[in-house]
Amino acid sequence: MDTIPLKDLARPNLHQLGTVRGRGNMLGIEPYMTPQDYATKESFFNKLNAYLLIAQREGWLNEKTIVLFPEYIGTWLVTANENEKIIQAATLAEVERALVLRHPLKFSAYFLKSNEKGRAEAAFFRMKANQMAAIYRAVFSQLARHYSVTIIAGSVILPAPQISGQNLILNNGPLRNVSMVCKPDGALHSRPIYKAFPTSKELPFITPASVNDVPSFDTPAGRLGVLICADSWFPQAYAQLNGQGIEMLAVPSYEALDMQSWKRPWPGYDGWQAPADVDISDIKKITEAQAWQKYSLAGRIRTSGARYGMNIFLRGKLWDQDLGGKPATLVRDNEVYVEESTQQAAMLNLWI
Repeated sequence: MDTIPLKDLARPNLHQLGTVRGRGNMLGIEPYMTPQDYATKESFFNKLNAYLLIAQREGWLNEKTIVLFPEYIGTWLVTANENEKIIQAATLAEVERALVLRHPLKFSAYFLKSNEKGRAEAAFFRMKANQMAAIYRAVFSQLARHYSVTIIAGSVILPAPQISGQNLILNNGPLRNVSMVCKPDGALHSRPIYKAFPTSKELPFITPASVNDVPSFDTPAGRLGVLICADSWFPQAYAQLNGQGIEMLAVPSYEALDMQSWKRPWPGYDGWQAPADVDISDIKKITEAQAWQKYSLAGRIRTSGARYGMNIFLRGKLWDQDLGGKPATLVRDNEVYVEESTQQAAMLNLWI
């Protein structure tokens, strides 16, 4: 297979569902990210801003627009402001070794204090947490304010994060996979979104949150719910949102799997027991694609009360981690649109 140039992978496919009705829209951005995009605050901002400039050109941004970025979009800021050796590393394992050698005392201190099973991962994120939070908060708030849109800022890994006033505060406490929602003026909604059902790869260092704390948000386009990736597979999360009056449901996701995984047999729930409403005979019988449609957003959204939904994924090449291949899903009343499977960046616009 011929290698596709990076500039072509980063150039987004554009998709649209519905027509303008003056009620706003959900815009999912699946950016193609590389290590260079995380080198500095400026490079991170410039990459994400480039996609919003395209959306602006298409007429997809207005005062009622809700922009959704993927899960873990902020997590790789763990490598921000490091030397070129880390950015140019061939594998994630090389990145980790280089970070230890560059910050030996700091890493050792956090490693020794860690209570997590994945002590090394916990140490990496804790020692870079303040910088990660500062860049994450500043970039997404700046983008929301500049374009006067609501932004769901994907997610990032931080220790015991809270929102106090307009500040993203970190505490001594468990690591969380967390998202935040920025208002059109750049201010933060007061409640962070924590992942309640981390996957088996996350569980060694990320602490699950209570599914009873899943929040919703008032936006110019209506009431919004957000479920981080795997949370969208559990009926408890939808039950928590039902009754909060949500009209829209956003699901930022991340999968470091090859494109063929979408067609392979579904291995079942990852790190958790399957909920009671799951047909166990589906495991290893239906495909991964069929499982996502049956047990995630498309199959469960109506139990939340929402009429509109969107599930998107991160794309890119981060050292030896190939991202992409899993397609976005858009739901509009009884209409379901599934994106084609591709590694290329994409932007998906759902008119409400």
